[in-house]
Amino acid sequence: MSFTSPDHRPRWRDLGIAVTARSVSNCGDFLAATALALTLQTRGDNGYAVAALMIAAALPVALLGTAGGWIADRVDSRKILVVTGALQAAVCLALAYTNSPVAMVALVAAVSTGLAVTQPTLSALTPDMVGKANLAKASAIGQTASSAGMLVGPALGGILVGTYGARLPLLADAATYLALMIAGFAIQTRRGGRRTAVVREPAAAGEKAQTGWLLRNDRLLVTLILSMGGSIAAVSAVAVAELFFVRDTLGGSATMYGIVGAVWTAGMLVGAWPWTKARGDDRRMVLLALLALIALGAVVLASSGVPAAIWLIPIYLVGGGLNAGLNVIAGVVAGRRVPAPVRGRVFGVFASVANGANMIGFLAGGLLMASVAPRTIMIGTGVAGIVVASLFLPAVLRARAELKDTTVEVGQPAPAAVG
Repeated sequence: MSFTSPDHRPRWRDLGIAVTARSVSNCGDFLAATALALTLQTRGDNGYAVAALMIAAALPVALLGTAGGWIADRVDSRKILVVTGALQAAVCLALAYTNSPVAMVALVAAVSTGLAVTQPTLSALTPDMVGKANLAKASAIGQTASSAGMLVGPALGGILVGTYGARLPLLADAATYLALMIAGFAIQTRRGGRRTAVVREPAAAGEKAQTGWLLRNDRLLVTLILSMGGSIAAVSAVAVAELFFVRDTLGGSATMYGIVGAVWTAGMLVGAWPWTKARGDDRRMVLLALLALIALGAVVLASSGVPAAIWLIPIYLVGGGLNAGLNVIAGVVAGRRVPAPVRGRVFGVFASVANGANMIGFLAGGLLMASVAPRTIMIGTGVAGIVVASLFLPAVLRARAELKDTTVEVGQPAPAAVG
């Protein structure tokens, strides 16, 4: 476990190293994902193959996210980042020389298994690096850096595949995991195992007494997780249909498909910071998250009616901004409410639910592509997203009415989490 250090100053240097590594790794992952999807589509593989690839990326995190969070709480964070980064680089190298779709799916699943550990590790480190008072700013920095990598990846993947084929972007993805290894050595803040975290703010009043803290007892946090998971499951089928919608229905090129994927991320790049200005306690932030989920369903529905791929650009910019806001809110609310000793496990639950929901949507998208037109799938997922998110409104309103005020505003220290 991590312990409080006498140095409570924010370690922005450590945060900068962590988010840079995440940005580089995200760039490589999205570059590789775009290359693999375009390779399968060019070969004439149907929606099942693309859906299988996406499920392979989501399934390990969905199944192992909680276990990965447990590892993040128990094992030295430096060891996790260095060892896992090295293994992921080796797997990506093998992926670059694989032609079999079955082998591609298996190797993508292996890379994703590493993410089940590194994601909660990095997320749990953030409050230790900067303190709860700076979580909103730190979340926005992390979101911006991740989005920058995600922005470059799809567009670069489309260009490289169109010019050189799929091997070069896959080799580049292998190289990006070196950044994760370097970050593991360079970050001074550490948690897990017997190491002492270099940066921690003083424990919130009563936090030491919360060794028996259980996620299921925090109604507000559970509501946030379930509403995000339900909405993601409802709309993520669009990820499978989008490739065929842009390429076949709208007649877009491989480069245009990469650009369209990058536009959503561009919205995330600029969309995180306005959300750090939102004021209110955790209850209000969760309500804002639910309204953003409803708006995301409307964005998907609006995208289904465009006559050409270029019209997706302004719509996806809005969608990306909403997506960024959701990520910031989830990071801030969880970081403020969860005691440090179990923080990795809770972030692991977030990852499990999100990836499990994605997997359900990907599977549905693959099945629907066999008999339903891509535009029709886009319409259906948009409507489903609005309906599912709306169903959680009563639960959020009940949680707002029943729970005590736990925080003053984003960017201010929180009292002890409600147990």
